[in-house]
Amino acid sequence: MSDSIEQRFHDLGEFIREQRHNARLSMRKLSELAGISNPYLSQIERGLRKPSAEILQQIAHGLRISAETLYVRAGFLEQRDEATPDLEHEIRRDPTLSDRQKSALLEVYRSFQSEQPSVPGGPASDIPVRSERDRDVEQPSAPERDLDPDDR
Repeated sequence: MSDSIEQRFHDLGEFIREQRHNARLSMRKLSELAGISNPYLSQIERGLRKPSAEILQQIAHGLRISAETLYVRAGFLEQRDEATPDLEHEIRRDPTLSDRQKSALLEVYRSFQSEQPSVPGGPASDIPVRSERDRDVEQPSAPERDLDPDDR
């Protein structure tokens, strides 16, 4: 392997290790979640092995990050435009959220993603999006109804 390829897999291994630590997973637990052997995961983290796309997908699943993130780091895919960051990764990194909050947010985010058409400009793009200002102008406030004192 050339030096740049070796460096890429070393960097990939460091990234996987960092993500594992952020997720508070032991190497043994991640290897279980990913369905790969503990020694093989160790070799990947140390940059000694070049994992296949399938193995990276399994590791991503175990880490609960997008496989695309690992594919880019391994050189299988080109980096996406910076305007489209890996939101799942950023949610997991946020130190102000609890693990329970992160899981809930990721679940909601993924449910919204699964509802979107896979082709840009598909049916969802036909839905008009109104700004906050438009909503304030167009919609009069609803009359107040009898609420339970706890709901106010």
